[in-house]
Amino acid sequence: MFSAQGTAIYRVRRGLWSVLIYSLLLFTAVIMALPFFWMITTSLKDVYQALRLPPVWIPNPLHWENYVSAWNAAPFGRYFFNSFLIAITTTVGEVITTIFAAYAFAKMNFFGKSVLFNLFLGTLMIPGQMLLVPSFVLINRLGGYNTYWALIIPWTVSVFGVFLLRQFFRTIPDEFWDSARLDGCSRIRYVLQIAVPQARPGIATVALFKFVGSWNAFLWVIIMTDRVQLRTVPVGLRYFMQEFNQDYHLLMAAATMAIVPILILFFFAQKQFIQGVARTGLR
Repeated sequence: MFSAQGTAIYRVRRGLWSVLIYSLLLFTAVIMALPFFWMITTSLKDVYQALRLPPVWIPNPLHWENYVSAWNAAPFGRYFFNSFLIAITTTVGEVITTIFAAYAFAKMNFFGKSVLFNLFLGTLMIPGQMLLVPSFVLINRLGGYNTYWALIIPWTVSVFGVFLLRQFFRTIPDEFWDSARLDGCSRIRYVLQIAVPQARPGIATVALFKFVGSWNAFLWVIIMTDRVQLRTVPVGLRYFMQEFNQDYHLLMAAATMAIVPILILFFFAQKQFIQGVARTGLR
């Protein structure tokens, strides 16, 4: 009798605890989703509903034509092309440089390896804003102002990415390389055919971080370009507010279109991303 009663009390307590946990998670999810909900609903309002106080949460009627108007109000086709070009090329470039640098730090022995790696990690403590002026001066003297390569080349290397993939490569047993070397496998072939497939979650995480960072690039694009043909989506949104008198319903429509590629990318890469974060201890 006592055992049955104790079991019932335990189940009640566990149920109450589960309800509390899920309630907190639901509340947190609602708070995080609220800005996105507001953005999407505002994108479907007219100009009067977008500015009305108290705010209108559910627009009536729905103005789907806002997306067409926002797309045509500024050269967003060019903005999206530039953002995709910069994001894809910097992502591919960083993945390539990160793989080889991370493997070298993880599995190869060379003079000054520890000192060099510590210097690499030390650069993470330098605020990026401190490097904007010297980077601008250097690239401008090299003739890179108002060029695509100035928006791409400096961002094809990431110390954070090297550190992340290094943690993956360190988990690969050294016996794999010893066995491959006995079979006549070169170091490059070993990295590409054996090490890289085992580090796919980490590579996917690095690629996702880089793509999102490049897609959201704003300050560097503002500094290195002054031509409309080189603007990216975030910069286009800024000029959209200035040039078109802050039509918030059109701005929200443009912002909604801007986050769609990121949502699609995360939807397809979320499994690898979660595995990469969990296995490297970033959580």
